[in-house]
Amino acid sequence: MHPWSAIGLWTVFVALCLFLGGAAGTNGISDDESGVRESGRAGKIVHSGHFTEKPEENVLITAGDGGKLDQREARAAAGELTRRLKALPEVESVGKPVPSPGGQALLVPATMRGDTENADTRVQPLLDVSAAVERAHDGLRIDEVGTGSTAKGLTETLGKDFEKAELISLPLTLLILLVVFGAIIAAGVPVALALSCVGAAIGLSTLASHVLPETSAVSNVILLMGMAVGVDYSLFYLKRDREERRRGKSHADAIEIAAATSGHTVVVSGTTVIVSMAGLYLAREATFASLATGSIIVVAVAVLASLTVLPALLAKLGRWVDRPRVPLLWRLTMRGGESRVWPALLRPALSKPALTLVVSGAALVLLALPAMDMKLKQPGSDDLSRDIPVVRAMDRLTHAFPSKGTVHQVAVRAPAGEAGEVRAALKSLLARTADNELFAHDETPAIKQSSDGRVHTVDVGTPFSSNSEGAKRSLDVLRTWVPQETARVPDAEAAVGGKVAQSVDFTGHLVERMPWVVGFVLLLTFVAMILTFRSLAVALSAILLNLLSAAAAFGVLVSVFQHTWAEKLLDFHSSGAVVSWLPLFLFVVLFGLSMDYHVFVVSRIREAAIGGASTRDSVREGITRSAGVVTSAAVVMVGVFSIFGTLSMVEFKQLGVGLAAAILLDAVVIRIFVLPALMTALGKWNWWPGGLPTPRHAHGGRAPAAPPAGPETRLPEQEPEYAGFAPQQAYGSVAWQHQAYGQPYGQPAPDGHQQQPPYQGQAHNPYAQDAPWDPSRSPEQNPAPYGNQGAAPHGAYGNQGQAHGAYGYQGGAHQAYGLQGQNYQQPTHRSQPQDPSGRPHPREQPRHQPYPGGLHYRRPPSEQADGQASPLPRREPTRPEDYPH
Repeated sequence: MHPWSAIGLWTVFVALCLFLGGAAGTNGISDDESGVRESGRAGKIVHSGHFTEKPEENVLITAGDGGKLDQREARAAAGELTRRLKALPEVESVGKPVPSPGGQALLVPATMRGDTENADTRVQPLLDVSAAVERAHDGLRIDEVGTGSTAKGLTETLGKDFEKAELISLPLTLLILLVVFGAIIAAGVPVALALSCVGAAIGLSTLASHVLPETSAVSNVILLMGMAVGVDYSLFYLKRDREERRRGKSHADAIEIAAATSGHTVVVSGTTVIVSMAGLYLAREATFASLATGSIIVVAVAVLASLTVLPALLAKLGRWVDRPRVPLLWRLTMRGGESRVWPALLRPALSKPALTLVVSGAALVLLALPAMDMKLKQPGSDDLSRDIPVVRAMDRLTHAFPSKGTVHQVAVRAPAGEAGEVRAALKSLLARTADNELFAHDETPAIKQSSDGRVHTVDVGTPFSSNSEGAKRSLDVLRTWVPQETARVPDAEAAVGGKVAQSVDFTGHLVERMPWVVGFVLLLTFVAMILTFRSLAVALSAILLNLLSAAAAFGVLVSVFQHTWAEKLLDFHSSGAVVSWLPLFLFVVLFGLSMDYHVFVVSRIREAAIGGASTRDSVREGITRSAGVVTSAAVVMVGVFSIFGTLSMVEFKQLGVGLAAAILLDAVVIRIFVLPALMTALGKWNWWPGGLPTPRHAHGGRAPAAPPAGPETRLPEQEPEYAGFAPQQAYGSVAWQHQAYGQPYGQPAPDGHQQQPPYQGQAHNPYAQDAPWDPSRSPEQNPAPYGNQGAAPHGAYGNQGQAHGAYGYQGGAHQAYGLQGQNYQQPTHRSQPQDPSGRPHPREQPRHQPYPGGLHYRRPPSEQADGQASPLPRREPTRPEDYPH
């Protein structure tokens, strides 16, 4: 391993991605070319006409109190507006004032110079003129709505929302990780790694946009996915590294074990997330293809970082990864012994798996039932918060001039020689709309013609809002009339587009493509799980459980946003529908992230099963050991996603609530009740048909060979006077196994002692700690070999430095050989053999030196010769009898 090389190469990689992405620029998706079905064809026809689009602004004059407009005062204000706007260099032309049909408003149209892309950056002088004229005319309200002013007003409000979300999300993530790790550096590593992945992915996605055009939402999705998987993968590594070090492994060994276990889990999890996101390509829609590309890139970068720079960082940080420590939080995170919470929560699933499975599954099905009534709509101006000033101005404009609101765009392409026939057909169409109440009549629509005469367009307004049933009926009527009117034009191609058409077509397209996307994700996930676990049961249960949690999340989404009871709570106006693009996107994201957790948890369960544990014990051990990581990652993501629920745009509210609800349900209901109950009920069928591999020790090495033949050596619990006590944690607790005499992993025992097999799995080597013994310090002040992590007062052969758990755990007064919580003196063992060297067995040695709290502690040789002995050599095994019993 060359840590500095890995760190340096990663830094260069991130910097290079950002530089190349900035140099190449972004190739964005054109609105005219990104549609589907008929509205998509209409966009392509308009795009082929190469019309020059100019930014249009509408200055609306109404009465300040909303009542009757003073026409004389209004015309005076309109004249002043016209003069002052014409004097601006940003303005190309100003039209004549147009009165509304009812006389309640006056409209001054203006056309800006330049293109529409950056009109919001040049519109401020026009807004200043409108505000100045309003101040000069008491009793009038002057609003400006248009290409630049609307974009500027929405950007300012929504930009503040995203800034607030970013300012809250990063500190919140750091705070949660600080509680998880209890150390500042350990909390900062996941965030720093995730941010570097986001930066590299944004640069790479910019380069990819020249192959697949990019939507503006890609950077937000990359940030969302990058922080989620980046923090998750780092948590997997850091938690496993710390777990192994607490078992007594050296720092290098702990990193290697973490790489072999958590590293493999990261690869499998990342593959499943990528597979899920790749399903979006089957939607055959430019926006989803762009989102899929950005998500796949950031997940792949996060996996790469977890396999390269993260282990390198941990190797160079060493024990500094646990510095600086936050005293209270550090003690909480380093408490020894098995947690009481998770075994208590798992008790129903393990004791009555069938009943727990039925009850928890039924609860999720009940949550999912509202999803059966899901309605889909594209978001529009109706879904924007009315607290935004420009949105209220838009309402007043469309009320006075309906044709400025919801508009259908009719596009016709025909040979240039047929231009006259096309214009005649469009005029006939407009005549049919003139006396129909489904269409607006406040102004006469203008027919536009391309410079080459091949393309003609006309905008037909409707008095209904874009998401209303009236707007949809007007679209249906128009799509019936247009083919009838253009049928007599030779070689004519006609289509109806616009916001209403795009919403209807997009929703219908997604409903049509969703089965293909879902089927693709399920099939490839099934194959990935089969290849990973070689188990049909694990693969099928993974798909079933993740479908169940996703369906429950959809049910929550429908219950909240298709009804009005949560409007005040979340500050939104219900449109009676879910944003049409959300279910498909939410499904692939949730499926990917849920599989992330599932792979991690099932891997720990399988690891315990390979070690020889029963199904029930494997489930208990796997979920208990992974619960901290899964819960920590879930808390981070729920906290970040919940922030999205506070944003102004309803689609982000729905995205945040949907993701937060799904992650919460998955981490709590699925992982604590449904999964353990299902795996306990299945028993040995969990691993059918591949079965479990040959038991391996220490994550990759084969189990140690049986000890050589020799005199019988019995554990204390095998003595007659101990019959009836629980299986002894004689040389370590279940969670903190300890190999009292002999090296771990089958290495030779020191000084000729008989090799003892490790007790219940993970070995602990008390004789080869990293730090030397310092005779000038008391035992509890020495980080090794007499205490765990230097925690006071003493953790010799016990757990986490609590009072003392000699040969046991949980400290307490003294649990000598499993007698719980009593000051129990070691009895004289009968017929204990001597080792081959002739020395008495370590357990026959008398106890020495009483230690506070009921602990009997034997001083090492380095302290017995008048306190003048030299410290123990680094990592050099010493005799077992030199250590406390």
